[in-house]
Amino acid sequence: MTPTTAPGALHSLFSPRSIALVGASERSAWSNTAHKNLVDFGFTGRILPVNRKGDAVYGRPAATSLRALGEAVDLALLMVPQAAVEDVLDEAREAGIRNAVVLASGYAETGAAGQALQERLRAKALEAGIHLIGPNCVGFVNYVRRTPVFTITPPLPILPGSLAVISQSGAVGTLTHQYAHKQGIGLSHIVTTGNEAVIDVGRVIGHMADDPDTRSIAVFIEAVRDVASFRAGAERARAAGKPVVVLKIGRSAATAKSAQAHTGALVGDDRVFDAVCQSLNILRVDSIEEMVVTAELIARTGVLRGDGVGFSSISGGICEILGDRAESVGLHLPEPSPATVQRLQAALPDFGTPHNPLDTTGAIILDPKLMGETTRILLEEPRFDLLGVAFDVPISQQQERSYSRPGLEAIQQAAGAGGIPALILSHTAQSLTDHARGTVEALGLHYFPCGLELAVPAIGRAVAWSRAMRETQARPAAAPQPAAPAERTEGERALLQALGRCGVPVIPQALARNAQEAATAAAACGCPVAIKIASPDIAHKTEVGGVALNIATPEAAAAACDAMLAAVARQAPGARIDGVVVSPMRAPGVELLVGVRSDPLWGPVLALGLGGVWVEILKDTQLRLLPATEDDVLDMLGRLKGRALLDGYRGAPAVDRRAVARAVVAIAQAALALGPQLDTLEINPLRAGPDGAEALDALAVWKD
Repeated sequence: MTPTTAPGALHSLFSPRSIALVGASERSAWSNTAHKNLVDFGFTGRILPVNRKGDAVYGRPAATSLRALGEAVDLALLMVPQAAVEDVLDEAREAGIRNAVVLASGYAETGAAGQALQERLRAKALEAGIHLIGPNCVGFVNYVRRTPVFTITPPLPILPGSLAVISQSGAVGTLTHQYAHKQGIGLSHIVTTGNEAVIDVGRVIGHMADDPDTRSIAVFIEAVRDVASFRAGAERARAAGKPVVVLKIGRSAATAKSAQAHTGALVGDDRVFDAVCQSLNILRVDSIEEMVVTAELIARTGVLRGDGVGFSSISGGICEILGDRAESVGLHLPEPSPATVQRLQAALPDFGTPHNPLDTTGAIILDPKLMGETTRILLEEPRFDLLGVAFDVPISQQQERSYSRPGLEAIQQAAGAGGIPALILSHTAQSLTDHARGTVEALGLHYFPCGLELAVPAIGRAVAWSRAMRETQARPAAAPQPAAPAERTEGERALLQALGRCGVPVIPQALARNAQEAATAAAACGCPVAIKIASPDIAHKTEVGGVALNIATPEAAAAACDAMLAAVARQAPGARIDGVVVSPMRAPGVELLVGVRSDPLWGPVLALGLGGVWVEILKDTQLRLLPATEDDVLDMLGRLKGRALLDGYRGAPAVDRRAVARAVVAIAQAALALGPQLDTLEINPLRAGPDGAEALDALAVWKD
């Protein structure tokens, strides 16, 4: 029996009203911490200790087993040695318990023997219909319901919030938890999934997507163990308008080795995971700090209506820092409209100059209300969709200035009446002290004490995520898959013909078996022509003398054919030779590479970049999961480092990007139509110009 993935299926797991502490003992640090957490959080449900001796513990009577409880509790926390886990799981099944958390280690993270034990544990849980978290985890906390099933002490005081943290690593989850607390960021949940024998990260993301108390989701992963589950969870979060911010290791070979030792997980191709993030509108970050700040910031802003960002500060130097940092992360800082400039000129002292970022000047020290007035004006600027105000909340009574509290009150009063999100940003990285937290809570500030270095890039990600959310709603679905070719193709000519039948624009080609046929084909095409060897056994034709370009006359085509057949016979004596292919030469254009490769985890992946020799030199490519739409391809083209070449660099005509997008989608659809045995399809080059796009060369590699 497989536990259901339907919405609400994990509700009793994460919101239990009765908890059995299996292995409860006052001599166990895990047990003591778990019980103390329940007490400190004020858990109002029932706590039922279980230990083999039946000794009373924590002033509560203990049952000798889950069977002896005589009732089905909502959840069992298994704090027993690995050797006892399976027996306790059998007891849970007999007692009708359908949720369990397993702390014990010694499973897949230890190698093949541990993997076998984990598979047996998984089979038992699935057969019993038990939603199992772990093994090798430290549990979870539901902050909103004040339910800690957690064997590490969480930071206090309790700060319920709307950010869900999910981590495959218990230590990273705890560190993430602690950093969020220092920033004054409350959590809805923290969930450590460990080895994910049954409940994986994707299942938890899906649950948080449906959870009304959660507005954003931060995830640390070492590897995606269930691709379908992860994708489904991310799609549910996107449909719910909740950002998923992921910190995934695996960018280096050294990391891949440590992940194998730590969790027994295999780290997939890192660039493919970037493509996964692009396809699912997941934000990928590189640190715990970036993950927490980005997820919380978007939880407070939601989907922005546009890309325009405004900033203000009481310091001209800080405004310059804001401008430089914004440009480095690609933020659009529009200048205020003439009407707004006029209002600001009336509000600011004579030496103030309205710009974005806006320097409100040191006049704020004498007149703190000026901060509120300028904030109100900026919030009404139609070109702005978010406003960031650089202003510190004092961390102690000693650091309070005469303008601090009045200035913050004025900002907040203006923000409360504004039509766009307004965020207050500390100038440098700080922790939220008790004094600062009191100010933030009393005034209801959207304050980020992380500093501009973290806050500005987080705003950039919020803008990018919002844009993708808006585009997703307006974007058409991917085209239906075309009919598959009748049989597997062999050789470039047959492959190009098959692609043509699937709607891919391909260059005309004629097969010539000898010099006379080559001359006739050249005359029919109209010289100049290109001649290439036709052989199902030769993938790289130039290496064996199998390509001749700019053949000017039919007579030259005949001579080139004879020379090519002789050269290839010498260089590749065992290759089957069908003759040569004659095609018309094309005017110069931008050469693109279009490839589709079957990733062992994620399936077909589309690659698009500059082709010809540039793909080897620049390695400038973008990846996306298939299926893809024309808008997806246009987005990929816009992200290429060499995109200026598409727009008519140094007087060259601009490429018809929409025609390129149509051709690339047709190639991607053709790759899907070629079937699951296709490993790689590569078009290099796809010639792009103002007159459209055309495949000049093609190569297919099959899995067997």
